[in-house]
Amino acid sequence: MMENLALGAMLFGTAQDERRSFELLDRFVDAGGVWIDTANCYAFWDDPTGFGGQSETLLGRWLASRPGVRDRVRISTKVGCEPTVAGRFPETAEGLSAGAVKSGIEGSLRRLGTDHVELYWAHKPDPDTPLEETVAAFDELVSAGTVGRFGCSNYPVWQIERARQIARAHGGAGFTAVQQHHTYLQPRPATRPTVVHRFGAVTDEVLHYLEHHPDMALWAYTPLLSGRYTRADKPLPAEYDHPGTARRLAVLDEIAAETGTNRNRVVLAWLTGGNPAATPIVGVSTVEQLDEAVAGVSLELTADQRERLDSAV
Repeated sequence: MMENLALGAMLFGTAQDERRSFELLDRFVDAGGVWIDTANCYAFWDDPTGFGGQSETLLGRWLASRPGVRDRVRISTKVGCEPTVAGRFPETAEGLSAGAVKSGIEGSLRRLGTDHVELYWAHKPDPDTPLEETVAAFDELVSAGTVGRFGCSNYPVWQIERARQIARAHGGAGFTAVQQHHTYLQPRPATRPTVVHRFGAVTDEVLHYLEHHPDMALWAYTPLLSGRYTRADKPLPAEYDHPGTARRLAVLDEIAAETGTNRNRVVLAWLTGGNPAATPIVGVSTVEQLDEAVAGVSLELTADQRERLDSAV
């Protein structure tokens, strides 16, 4: 099994039609892939209704048409970002109240055609709901067997730790995973990547927390910057326009030449082999891109190569 790579299903059922989505899912499972990542809000911005659920619905059709495959895969989905009024996000996002969490999982399970998911995420912080209420709602799902474990995405470190303290104090389940944007290049100081929520980027503080809490897994979204490492038609955003980027890209190219690969594969190898190790979530649109991602997480860097990548500034 290949557990260090997650297939991102965000655009399945909208930008990716059913035929192509099924092809990618089949190829992923055939390659030993296990984790499929989605959310109840995917992809509301790409659907004329203004609401999400298309990704989970497509995954449900795929699971139903592949007898036995549900036992071979693990589903990761999220709650908190589905708009309650079309065209008004983020101000009408469903949030993380006990009622939203309960109705969220019920809808996800119905669309997926399953009675449980292995990993359930709080998609983004909800400032209007006490952490105690959200943690208790997730813990109920774990106790009922509906959810295997739960994690948080786009959270500041203080809220992650506060939520875990609440869970410990009540003897319940707490966050065991964090999903943030993480990649090799770093944005210019005093900026943040345009692809993420306010607290969505992995920072030194996040890494330091994870290093000291090995029970917490790290999942990395947009690890390849939507193709910008290798595609000339997709230039890097302005926040990466600084001398550190040039140095890091030069080292990436050196390692790619030494390993006979390319920048994408080296970035994925750097992520999966790091400390803490990350599980990259790759959103692919072709079989070739998927095969490249599989090759990337299978690539092992030498200690010298990793040191050169880490020290490039």
